[in-house]
Amino acid sequence: MATMIEENGPSTHERPEVSSSSQARLQLEGLLNKNMRIRMTDGRTLVGLFLCTDRDCNVILGSAQEFLKSTDTFSQGEPRVLGLAMIPGHHVVSIEVEADSLEDVQGFGVGH
Repeated sequence: MATMIEENGPSTHERPEVSSSSQARLQLEGLLNKNMRIRMTDGRTLVGLFLCTDRDCNVILGSAQEFLKSTDTFSQGEPRVLGLAMIPGHHVVSIEVEADSLEDVQGFGVGH
């Protein structure tokens, strides 16, 4: 099971003294070393540990595996092990964080 994280995320007004950019940074820091699934414009899906991002939305995944777009909707085939991978932000279609990885992260409203 995976939980979608929207780019801007949900707005909260619990801490008015914290700027929205600081709050976004704290949320991103909370996702470090969590398992992510990134779908790309060419149909590939990369799964790995979220290690880093930048202001251009480029993402670095560790221990990454690549899954090719399958013609069979029930099978994704064998993964290809990539290791460390950089995904250019302009190729990212969606990012999912695995719900199991979020159990210890606060503030995302993940329900079970």
